[in-house]
Amino acid sequence: MNWKFQDNRPIYAQIVEEIQRRILSGAYAVGASLPSVRLLAVEANVNPNTMQKALAELENQGLLHTQRTSGRTVTTDERLIMDLKERIASGYIEQFFEGMKSLGIERDVATKMLMERKNGSVQEKATSVAVGVGTKEVG
Repeated sequence: MNWKFQDNRPIYAQIVEEIQRRILSGAYAVGASLPSVRLLAVEANVNPNTMQKALAELENQGLLHTQRTSGRTVTTDERLIMDLKERIASGYIEQFFEGMKSLGIERDVATKMLMERKNGSVQEKATSVAVGVGTKEVG
């Protein structure tokens, strides 16, 4: 799997988010064993201590459990996983609305645009929105 890190944020925090995504998407299945710290560190091209810090954070969140003989496993608490998925999805939705607001598009209009896109009537509506943006009635 491909690991990409941004320079402006701590690497361990980005590792936490990536492993969360892998758990939420099912790439790391509920109850499944994770690769070892060293193997994950090599895969991500990071120091094993950085990977260990990220995995410890995931344990604190309850997403991972450590067992002496079998290493780390993904939680079997599906409610915890669904709660995290909903929380992250809500964050994405709020980011979307903030971005739309920065374009001068209010929440209700942005919601309508989403519904139109979902229903497949984007092209004709996009044209009418583009025509209406920045126009002023002269009279």
